[in-house]
Amino acid sequence: MNLNREQANYVASVFEDYFGNFNRIDEYMREQKLNSLKDWPVALPGCGPEEDLFSDFTMDPQNMEFDIVDLESQRWQQYLDIISSHNNLTSPGRNVRLAVLEKTTQKWVGFIRIGSPTIMMKPRNQLLDCVITNETATTKSFNNASAMGFVIVPAQPFGYNYLGGKLLAAICCSHEVREILNKKYKMNMCLFETTSLYGSSKAISQYDGMKPYLRFKGVTESDFLPMMHGKPYDDLKNYVEGIVGEFVPPDASSRKLKISTTIIAMTKAALKPYKEDYDRFMATINKAKSLTEQKRYYVSNYGIANYKDIVLGKTSEIVKDENYDKHYLANITEWWKKKASARFVSLKQQNKVRTEMEVWTSGKVLDIIR
Repeated sequence: MNLNREQANYVASVFEDYFGNFNRIDEYMREQKLNSLKDWPVALPGCGPEEDLFSDFTMDPQNMEFDIVDLESQRWQQYLDIISSHNNLTSPGRNVRLAVLEKTTQKWVGFIRIGSPTIMMKPRNQLLDCVITNETATTKSFNNASAMGFVIVPAQPFGYNYLGGKLLAAICCSHEVREILNKKYKMNMCLFETTSLYGSSKAISQYDGMKPYLRFKGVTESDFLPMMHGKPYDDLKNYVEGIVGEFVPPDASSRKLKISTTIIAMTKAALKPYKEDYDRFMATINKAKSLTEQKRYYVSNYGIANYKDIVLGKTSEIVKDENYDKHYLANITEWWKKKASARFVSLKQQNKVRTEMEVWTSGKVLDIIR
């Protein structure tokens, strides 16, 4: 699995051409999103999936009630694709796809995906005072008690008008969602975690101001390379495989990530003897890494006082704290209604209520990245 100097310099030029187009993470995300929608089927007017999204922006939050629906994956993905700025690739392991329905209008207000937590997470290690890895004895109990929110995306402008992101995030911290995970995967769920979409470039997150449901617990590290997508990635993979053959098994987990990291490693090895070439390639890689950011890390313990002991395998018995009952959906909805009503009244007074559906398939440039 070796490249010669000429081949490695060609690979380096592909990386340089690709990542040279981006100076900020939102530019990268927007390009990835628009590229993923190139083959999206065109629906007849009034027949697209956006018709199922919440659209009554005269409705007061006090009149809203919600259901949590474990939605069929293909339908769930279709809705998410048109509203989320991420491509939202599903990782191996546990995956629960939920949709939140406003019952009066029978319209969807947002979408959630909860999955197996990322193993390496510095602020979590600090929180638990224990390093979680695949090799540690605590991994089994950790996986049995923890999950991560990978998708918490409100339909827009429901999110803007009514603080929909806070509603969805709080629903993730509900006992109802906790029981969905417990039942489906035989868990003893007591630690929910998620990270902000943006980190160092933004002063605020939709998860701020959500105590006792979510609490800020530090920032993540950001030393990783964004993925290359679309035709540039396919062409590069085919080029390298044409030289060295298939180098990652078809059934490998995280296959695209492994292919990308292996190509980078081969290129670095081939260019190492040629300082000027090597330095130029590493400058490209470091520039691409600079697009990523430290993310804010948030956790919920569902009002379980001894959640750390359960996560670390010291006990399986739940000890409730004073906030335990606040995590039921009815109480979460009442908490949200107060915040959402204040937001909605303020927007109406300023004549800033948004009424136009914001979907990526509209052909318009969206001014909200989420």
